[in-house]
Amino acid sequence: MTDVPPLTLKRPRPARALISLVAMIDVLLILLVFFMVTSTYLDLNMIPAVSQNNDTNTTVTTTQDTTPPILIRIGADGAPVIRGKVIALADLDTLLRDRLASSPTLPVMILPTGVARTQALVSVMDTATRAGVRNVRVIRLEARQ
Repeated sequence: MTDVPPLTLKRPRPARALISLVAMIDVLLILLVFFMVTSTYLDLNMIPAVSQNNDTNTTVTTTQDTTPPILIRIGADGAPVIRGKVIALADLDTLLRDRLASSPTLPVMILPTGVARTQALVSVMDTATRAGVRNVRVIRLEARQ
């Protein structure tokens, strides 16, 4: 008989376990939520601003023009309404230019209905800006509860 070397099986070494990033992402998300919930926000009253009681504001209010504002209501169909009358954007531009000629600090308030499209609001604001109005405010009514 011939000498046959004994059969030995070499087992492959198990591969090193990969570090899973999923668990690390979960921990970071939990930490993020924890810090967001427990953090304190800055008190915005600590930002220095001009007080309403300063003498400079009293002189500004006396020199400002006391022109009554124009209220533009935007209906459900998107048409601007002034004093109950529907007005086209071209006519609105003319009206605003005429009023600005007599009062350069004319305040314009825009009140869209709850169902008016945003594009109608943007069109009215663009018309007012093109006419030269510098004091435009958008008013939003809160629902009663």
